[in-house]
Amino acid sequence: MPEQNLADYEIDSLHFSTPLKANAFEMDDETKISMISDHFTSILNILGLDLSDDSLKNTPDRIAKMYVKEIFSGLNPANKPVATLFENRYGYSEMLVEKNIAVFSNCEHHFVPITGKAHVAYISKGKVIGLSKLNRIVQYYSKRPQVQERLTIQIAREIKRVMETDDVAVMIDASHHCVSSRGIQDAGSSTVTSSFSGKFRDAETRNEFLKYIG
Repeated sequence: MPEQNLADYEIDSLHFSTPLKANAFEMDDETKISMISDHFTSILNILGLDLSDDSLKNTPDRIAKMYVKEIFSGLNPANKPVATLFENRYGYSEMLVEKNIAVFSNCEHHFVPITGKAHVAYISKGKVIGLSKLNRIVQYYSKRPQVQERLTIQIAREIKRVMETDDVAVMIDASHHCVSSRGIQDAGSSTVTSSFSGKFRDAETRNEFLKYIG
């Protein structure tokens, strides 16, 4: 990424960050799991569920572990993937596209799932990335309470930062369970968001990317 863009990235990154308390990581995971389990025990009791039932008695612990270790593990920067980069010795200068990367996130408004696919692309400026790392970047930012617009921008900015190129495209097509399972209960709709920068702002390059993802 050009020097000016890197500076802009550092200045602007706060605008695209997931809202977190300043002391979000002072507490260790096991303490968080214990406290969340206690709170979910209270919630399930308030709902009138019998937690002495074999099927329910360990549910608060299961929920707490799932929150901290799985579906919200992307909140913890210790889980951020380390990119593996290689020299582009073969001089590949066309776009690289990885499509249909699974997205499983949760809506920060109702804490219900967002599921869909992400399509990402970049044009190398001297480095190439291990392909699985693109998947891991998508997964890392997905595993936190999200809105789809912010998720799209966070993925794009991280790929630009890691690859040191502004030539990056990200598109997400996802279904929101807050739309399908509550409220309007529309199970047939999906939401598409995109981020195009650098050469992908040119219509010809952007259209090539859109053709590849079909």
